[in-house]
Amino acid sequence: MLSQETTVLRGEPLPWTPIAAHPELYHREIMDAAMADALGVRVSSILWERIGVGGQVLPHYHDVVEVIHITVGKVKLLCNGEWVSYQAGDTFHVPALTIHSVANDDTQPTEQISIFLPADANVPSNSFFQTYLVDAKVYGHPTDTEAKPNV
Repeated sequence: MLSQETTVLRGEPLPWTPIAAHPELYHREIMDAAMADALGVRVSSILWERIGVGGQVLPHYHDVVEVIHITVGKVKLLCNGEWVSYQAGDTFHVPALTIHSVANDDTQPTEQISIFLPADANVPSNSFFQTYLVDAKVYGHPTDTEAKPNV
């Protein structure tokens, strides 16, 4: 049965775990395949990664698509065979089986969110999600001090 409850994974208690094959690379796994299965979504992993000064995710490739969003600092990306500089706010879409690498290009640690998605030629077409509003009077705003009705 799929999970029907919102869960919160607090970031601060998660340890920064080193990825030994890559110099100065650490990660916090914010979603693994088992969590994705419980939610009924197709995700291999979502990592919050930190690359220390002088560190690098060494050149490699995956059997999945990787979406990398830089959140802190400046990096160099091995992209289509050449190294290019990027910064926080930039996002990379790396196809499955594509050689890539990310290196810290800053004087401080850099951070990124890496999302690993299964690649399959037979996936149904994607579409933008739907949002459905509920009665705001029931839930209110978190700073409201008025008493809320029992629901």
